Amino acid sequence: MSSIVIRGGTPADRDFVIQTARRLAAFGPPPWRTPQEVVAGEVRCLDDFFDAGMRGQALLIAEDAGRPAGFAFLEHHTDYFTADRHGHLGMIAVTDAAEGHGVGAALLRAAEDWARAQGYAKLTLNVFDGNARARRAYERAGFEVETIRYVKGL
Repeated sequence: MSSIVIRGGTPADRDFVIQTARRLAAFGPPPWRTPQEVVAGEVRCLDDFFDAGMRGQALLIAEDAGRPAGFAFLEHHTDYFTADRHGHLGMIAVTDAAEGHGVGAALLRAAEDWARAQGYAKLTLNVFDGNARARRAYERAGFEVETIRYVKGL
């Protein structure tokens, strides 16, 4: 069994991260969101992060047997209700080959460690309603549903 290592991201990881983020469109976007729209939003966010010199947020890279296998993109957010600062897992994605091998779970644990190191008492994330596999993984990791967002096209 290979060991999964989590390290901080570098500018050299840009192509890997953006390519891996393109997989996010395949996991349950609602009918009013096109896969292209989802990918464009995620890539725009990552481009902004890399173009700003990787400041303000955090990028974690999971390596399995020395090869990049996934990433987590972490942000600082403010709670709407309390105005308390907390960590937010903006994106998490693993390569197709890494699915089911514990890479995502390792990234979730590392994201929690990052949030604790920032002094945060909470870590949040968003997931498409239709992404049942990810929702089960998050629930196994101890995450709970807080709000449900409704959308109506006009």
